[in-house]
Amino acid sequence: MFYKNNRVMAFGKVVKENELEKNVYKYLEEFKPDILVITGHDAYLKNEKDDKKDLSNYKNSINFVKAVQEARKYEKSHDKLLIIAGACQSNYEELIKAGADFASSPKRVNIHALDPAIIATTISLTEKSKQVDVIKLLEKTKYGKDGMGGLLVNGFMYVGYPR
Repeated sequence: MFYKNNRVMAFGKVVKENELEKNVYKYLEEFKPDILVITGHDAYLKNEKDDKKDLSNYKNSINFVKAVQEARKYEKSHDKLLIIAGACQSNYEELIKAGADFASSPKRVNIHALDPAIIATTISLTEKSKQVDVIKLLEKTKYGKDGMGGLLVNGFMYVGYPR
C-alpha cells in the first residue's frame, strides 16, 4: 500500500530468508527492477564475545549478504540496480561490502518495516540528475542513521516535458 499510495510501481515476493540467495537472480530476470529491496527478519544474537562482525551471531544477515552478492552477479553497476538490504539489527557493514547501496542497521537497532520502502520510494522519485541528500533521507526513517545507512546516490526518475 505504501508504494501504491506514493504512485511507485512495485512488485513483491515473499521468500524465506534462507531461500533468498537461490531465488533473487530469477526474480531480477523476471521483473528487471531499477531498485531491489531485500528485507525480512533478523536479529543480533549477543554472546559472551559480543562480536558484531561475526555473521554467525545474526539470525539472517548471512542470508541477506548472500542475496546481495547474488544480485550483484546479475547487475554490477550501482547506477543500474540500487539495492536496499537488511532488517532489524542486521550487519550493516557486511551488507554494504556485499554490494548494497543502503542497509540496516549501523547501530544494530530494530528498524521500522517501512524504512526500506521509504528509502526506495524517495530515490525512485528523485530526478536522475540530482544527488539524493542521504542525511535528509535517513531522517525520514524511524531511527535515522542508527537504523539505516547508505551511499551517496543519484535519483532514479527520468523527467520529461510536458509531463
